[in-house]
Amino acid sequence: MNILILGSGGREHALAWKIAQSPILNNLFVAPGNAGTDEIAENILISVNDFDSIKKVVLTKSVDMVLVGPEDPLVNGIHDFFLNDKELEDILVVGPQKLAATLEGSKEFAKEFMMRHNIPTAAYQSFGKDDLEKGYRFLESLTPPYVLKADGLAAGKGVLILNNLNEAKEELKTMLVDAKFGAASAKVVIEEFLDGIELSCFVLTDGTNYKILPEAKDYKRIGEGDTGLNTGGMGAISPVPFADRAFMDKVEERIVKPTIEGLKKDDIPYVGFIFIGLIKVAGEPKVIEYNVRMGDPETEVVIPRIKNDLVTVFESLKNQSLNEINLEIDDDRAAVTVMTVSGGYPETYEKGKEITGLENTNDSILFHAGTTKKEDKVVTNGGRVIAVTSYGESFKEALSTSYKSLNQFDFEGRYYRKDIGFDL
Repeated sequence: MNILILGSGGREHALAWKIAQSPILNNLFVAPGNAGTDEIAENILISVNDFDSIKKVVLTKSVDMVLVGPEDPLVNGIHDFFLNDKELEDILVVGPQKLAATLEGSKEFAKEFMMRHNIPTAAYQSFGKDDLEKGYRFLESLTPPYVLKADGLAAGKGVLILNNLNEAKEELKTMLVDAKFGAASAKVVIEEFLDGIELSCFVLTDGTNYKILPEAKDYKRIGEGDTGLNTGGMGAISPVPFADRAFMDKVEERIVKPTIEGLKKDDIPYVGFIFIGLIKVAGEPKVIEYNVRMGDPETEVVIPRIKNDLVTVFESLKNQSLNEINLEIDDDRAAVTVMTVSGGYPETYEKGKEITGLENTNDSILFHAGTTKKEDKVVTNGGRVIAVTSYGESFKEALSTSYKSLNQFDFEGRYYRKDIGFDL
């Protein structure tokens, strides 16, 4: 089987690492990929949103399956593009069609879906720039902190949590009138603040059946103690100590099942991953958001805990036989990843810094995120650079191994959080 993975981050490297182990894989391609995927697959330098070029690759390389890593091409309708093309319609695309991808592409769409299917979430209202005064009044009716979310995709940066009412009003105006997040904040969802601890639930569905993958907890803020600016994610842990069997049973009954059934009732076809951002409030699960792909850096701890041949699992999506797969999870070990980032990230940072010592790291798996090859050297090519994933009998043991491995490679300006798992 020939497989094409779309994307260039740590998520895609982790998926490529797992798929490369499959006995039924012939050729693996990653577009555009990074220096890590280059070691185990053929990188093809095209954009994930260049559908015509993707079609050419699929046909010339005889690709049988396309695994879509990031959200952009899904929201832009890559699955529909395949279905509407006679030469591509029989190729398996792992990732939902455009309508289903709106669960991530529009916060309002997702909230309306949750309300319609009685899925527990925060109370909310949404506003456009003509509703600014109504937005102000809704903010006045809430108790702080105030949660403002850009309705559209804003690269993980469109959520603001503010303690001051006047500041919240000012930010609402900046988002709606001054287009702080561009078209993404043409509409803004204001939510009640939920006080609890967050985690991520991952579901794979063929549209009828589903499997719940290992849960994970990620750390979004740049600073230790979860302070400072939001990032794409500074580290992750799986399993999550506070998500015991009783809690995850509640998640399945109250959230996962109603989500899958809701998609069917609304006639929204869905093949691929559903990432459910959860918060545990007084012991009860509530949904913060849906994403329509795997998370990053959560993929770097979830995928290493799956024992199955991932290609066989994905193959079952084509004929809706996912229910026949016995998903085997490594329950004997925890997995932890720590993300190394460029100095200055998530604000301005420099690229092209040589990464040295990568060959010295033997006790952990290095998943490349923002890297590329320059001549014979591996250099930085993004804000998040390399995720260091380790196993251990406990998350603390795994974390200790990742921190040891971090000392075996380096690049100028490197930063990482030294307190992953601090709140557990």
